[in-house]
Amino acid sequence: MEPLVTIITATYNSAATLSDTLDSVAKQSYRNIEHLIIDGASTDSTGSIAARYPHIACFVSEPDKGIYDAMNKGIKLAKGDIIAILNSDDFYAQPDIIEKIVAAFEDPSTLAVYADLQYVDVSNTSRIVRNWKAGAYDSQLFYYGWMPPHPSFFVKRQLYEQYGVFDTSFRYSADYELMLRFLVRFNAPTVYLPELAVKMRMGGQSNASIRNRWKANREDRRAWDVNGLTPYFFTIPLKPFRKIGQFLIK
Repeated sequence: MEPLVTIITATYNSAATLSDTLDSVAKQSYRNIEHLIIDGASTDSTGSIAARYPHIACFVSEPDKGIYDAMNKGIKLAKGDIIAILNSDDFYAQPDIIEKIVAAFEDPSTLAVYADLQYVDVSNTSRIVRNWKAGAYDSQLFYYGWMPPHPSFFVKRQLYEQYGVFDTSFRYSADYELMLRFLVRFNAPTVYLPELAVKMRMGGQSNASIRNRWKANREDRRAWDVNGLTPYFFTIPLKPFRKIGQFLIK
């Protein structure tokens, strides 16, 4: 039997971009998908847009405490064997990417799979701004400022059940902390799929300003502390510099 894949999309006044996200899921060749929309009580047409997509398994709209709180609500509701997070301004780059991701989980010992991501222009999504080739997996790479692209990160539900969900005390870096926890602290067997999985519009809270980036870097350092891990002295400073090459790859 094909595993059920749960895709969680957190929304808040996402009407401008949500159709691209939902279209990319609706067009997937892999059909055993549960798509959950966790909305933060939007006041725009987010709800009416979602209502046009019959593939959506659940639409919940209520106030939340931020995007990571919404993601945790989705994880709690998820029935899938494999769980993914797809933001409301991101979309899958290939109509068969979920099929390829599921195939990468063929070895039952594999607990996480990640793939590549492209940052694209906000208004012209055919224009590539950053090309994130994630590369082959080695947990030691985290010590050299590496991390996988979170929107292309798929995990077996047992990781959330065993090791917990997003830590909402992190405002900017809860995704980094979660991946550090799963992959380095608990050494979850992980596979890299060398395929473009997600296109992501430029922006995002942690990169919205130099001040936010500085706050995110401080949270990155705390992510190591809460997991009882000790980074090298250059681990956190090196992390933003790894992005430079992504602007050069086309």
